[in-house]
Amino acid sequence: MVDFSIDPAFQAKLDWMKEFVREKVYPLEYLYDYDKDAPYDIQNKPLRKLIRRLQRDVQEQGMWAAHLPAHLGGQGFGAVKLTYINEQFGTSAFGPVIFGCQGPDSGNSEILAMFGTDEQKQRYLKPLLANDIFSCYAMTEPQGGSDPTNLRTTAVRDGDEWVINGDKWFASSANHAAFIIVMAVTNPDEAPHNRATMFVIPTDTPGFEIVRSIGLFSDDYRSGGHPWIRCTNVRVRDSQRLGPVGQGFKVAQSRLGGGRLHHAQRTIGRVKQMIDMMAERALSRESYGEAIASRQAVQMDIANSYVEYQQFRLLVLYTAWMFDARQEHGREGRKMISAVKAAMAKIAQDVTLRALHLHGSIGLSNEMQFARHLAIALHEGVADGVTELHLANVAKQLLRDYRPVEGDFPSDVLFRRKAWAAKQIQPLLEECGVSLTEGRADPELNPPTEVRRRNQKAPN
Repeated sequence: MVDFSIDPAFQAKLDWMKEFVREKVYPLEYLYDYDKDAPYDIQNKPLRKLIRRLQRDVQEQGMWAAHLPAHLGGQGFGAVKLTYINEQFGTSAFGPVIFGCQGPDSGNSEILAMFGTDEQKQRYLKPLLANDIFSCYAMTEPQGGSDPTNLRTTAVRDGDEWVINGDKWFASSANHAAFIIVMAVTNPDEAPHNRATMFVIPTDTPGFEIVRSIGLFSDDYRSGGHPWIRCTNVRVRDSQRLGPVGQGFKVAQSRLGGGRLHHAQRTIGRVKQMIDMMAERALSRESYGEAIASRQAVQMDIANSYVEYQQFRLLVLYTAWMFDARQEHGREGRKMISAVKAAMAKIAQDVTLRALHLHGSIGLSNEMQFARHLAIALHEGVADGVTELHLANVAKQLLRDYRPVEGDFPSDVLFRRKAWAAKQIQPLLEECGVSLTEGRADPELNPPTEVRRRNQKAPN
């Protein structure tokens, strides 16, 4: 049975979390804004002390690393409860780090747990789960876009080592990472989805470099936490390979679905914040002698945003329930993940733009953070596959449940339906001893004959 209910004990944890985020976490957002990636700045020792102190509070409450099962140090809450958790700090850069579930570390910890060797788990997974280090997941390339089979980074076997060459783009957190998980082509002659393999590369490996700091368009030029990185004859031992040779896509899929769901869960919180800001502004700002909340156009924007927010929240919760029911890797699960991903991008962009517009010139100014909010909203339509790709996947999965109709006309044209209905109801008519004409029915007694003809080729 589909169930989104919250038991009293867990509700108490959510209540604590809501106050904790508001009173202890959010102040960091406004004071340590020297860099939007400040939560990942492991070199800032004073800030790390504050983060560590708050992390202890989270651990004492049993809310640390909520995305992980118990045997990996998490609480084993499951995806539905994780939705209620992630929406609490959807607008916070510090929240995920303080609660031990920040990306890309959350996804990297999952694939290290599933595919890593004992040595890899000890060297990389253990300190990652303790938040002693940060990591990076490098799959995207400058030319690659949303086509994961279009990789140019290569890994060539040389004895017990692999030699890796290639560029990766938008490698989030690479500038703060202790290691990077890189996907490279190892089997170029195989089928597209059997060509790549994953490797764990420490960032102090000779030949690894950050070519340039890259940020969102709201960041200063040559700054930001999504670097362009390069591997030039980077040598790694075969023991640094993550998963079987040629199975990089399989490894990747084990993290991407969950990562997309986590993004969506946090987007719920982000959208709610935009609605809160819209409501406050509508009640506070006067125009022509009245609060703009009395204007119908403003009311429509707020109401539409709220309705879309509730619809999206339920869509995410249902998809999370499918994860808990272990259906995420089936056809229905893949369809729902794509649906959530596409819906997330649209609602994030639509509601953020409405909120910005409602704030007028103040919203456009650098006294507010709408540039950042809008950049993140647009990011949701690009990261982990563009919206169009996911919509196409939804359509493909959905259309598999249907079949084409015979003939030139839809099955629901009236002359077809009436003829079908008369045939269907005939046994009931006979049982009751009545006829169609007696009941003033309007059957299709002589349906037209359909003649199908081949399409004629256009003349040359």
